[in-house]
Amino acid sequence: MRRLNPTTAVRSDRPQPDSFITPTDTGPWVSPARRTAYDLVMRSVNPFTEQIVHEYADHTPAEIRAILDAAARAAEECARMGMNERASRMQKVAALLRKQQPQLARLMTSEMGKPIVAAEAELEKCAICCDHFALRAADYLAFESIPTDAARSGVRFEPLGAVLAIMPWNFPFWQVFRFAAPALMAGNVGLLKHAPNVSGCALAIESIFKEAGFPAGAFAALLVDTPAVEAIIHDPVVRAVTLTGSERAGRSVAAIAGAALKKVVLELGGSDPFIVLPDADPGATGRAAAQARCINTGQSCIAAKRFIVVGDNPEFERSFADAMNALNVGDPMNRQTELGPLARLDLLEHLQDQVARSLAAGARLVAGGRRPPGKGFFYPPTILADVHPGMAAFDEETFGPVAALIRADGIDHAIRLANQSRFGLGASVWTSDVAHAERTIVPRLEAGAVFVNGPVSPIRLSPSAASRTAATAANSRSWGSASSSMPRRCGSGVSFQFSVFSVQQRNVVRISLPEN
Repeated sequence: MRRLNPTTAVRSDRPQPDSFITPTDTGPWVSPARRTAYDLVMRSVNPFTEQIVHEYADHTPAEIRAILDAAARAAEECARMGMNERASRMQKVAALLRKQQPQLARLMTSEMGKPIVAAEAELEKCAICCDHFALRAADYLAFESIPTDAARSGVRFEPLGAVLAIMPWNFPFWQVFRFAAPALMAGNVGLLKHAPNVSGCALAIESIFKEAGFPAGAFAALLVDTPAVEAIIHDPVVRAVTLTGSERAGRSVAAIAGAALKKVVLELGGSDPFIVLPDADPGATGRAAAQARCINTGQSCIAAKRFIVVGDNPEFERSFADAMNALNVGDPMNRQTELGPLARLDLLEHLQDQVARSLAAGARLVAGGRRPPGKGFFYPPTILADVHPGMAAFDEETFGPVAALIRADGIDHAIRLANQSRFGLGASVWTSDVAHAERTIVPRLEAGAVFVNGPVSPIRLSPSAASRTAATAANSRSWGSASSSMPRRCGSGVSFQFSVFSVQQRNVVRISLPEN
């Protein structure tokens, strides 16, 4: 690990509050009866300096009611708005994201520690997303004719209304825009309950949609803590809910939405396997493994976490360790930094506990494993070898730059280990024989996304799918409705995806001609 630009700061000794959208669900939960005036303020703490960036007062019940009523009025206006008018405003959103990129990137970095270069790239990705749906939404929502015994029949797509998005801090802009761009282009309105530590990002996104000319209330941030979420979901204004977060958060939101008979889409945790076959190039694959594990400082649901190596492969382990140790760790505002701090202190402490429990159970430390001295919520790129089922590094999602090396006796054993997880978000296979992998390995992996010789990553215009407890539905226009089969996306190499949240109401239209 190469540490860049240490600094001094004052530690904030108040732990961050738990919420529905905390990916690891760590930290204290404060009941409404026990909340104090201190608890009714959300704080953004810079994870590099450990200083408070800003404090935001929770919305009061009266303010929440006003936001919901404004969303109801905006939903009627947006539903009547023509597609060209929506597209013009969405293109303005893209332009504003690009114009304001420097200050928005600094805001993102100061609130959750994302390296500044990655923050800028995330904003450009959001702008591309907005441009794309401004251009293509009319095609996606076009009337679809279907053959029946009627004179003419088909399916048309109508907006639902207000969609509540409960979003995480790890990609504070992208997670929002991958929902908001298609949702608003479909004539819906968005209500954002963002992670408390990125409240500044939430308010900035609200401001952008307002400045772009969308009606008042068409996109609004709700600064609320967990206890307020249930009542918001039950409110008649809210017609659907989407959540990206932890397994526990997903269960809670799904139960509430189910009780209210409202549509819900969940994207939850992941512990993606990275399967290394004996014929894979050890040097190139080791370098790819470090990048796959450490995307967003390892704080990504689709980051590779369990590295399953078929047979003895010391060359891969050495290459992997060298690549992890070579990563530049330091000030996220430094353009040379590749890994910044973790987003919060409680996340750092939870990750350290997972490493300690794995080592106590017999894992071998190859790299990292100890928090460096000095300020900032840093954790070094870490590799644990000799990991097996029953260890924290195998069974749990590790949300930080910690990799678990697992030895498999053969391909069948590797597949069993890969599938031995309650998660099923993604998987990747590394080999020189792509055809063999696609034919004999990919179909047996229980994951929503399977890649060969490329890390799990979004693919442009393909659905975002998952199995087991990783998600409840595919995020796409055509596959977002209930289906009796599980869609899967497969790819070779690195590519890019837009996940389209299905926020349209599918109305079957049947027209019969009068009898002669």
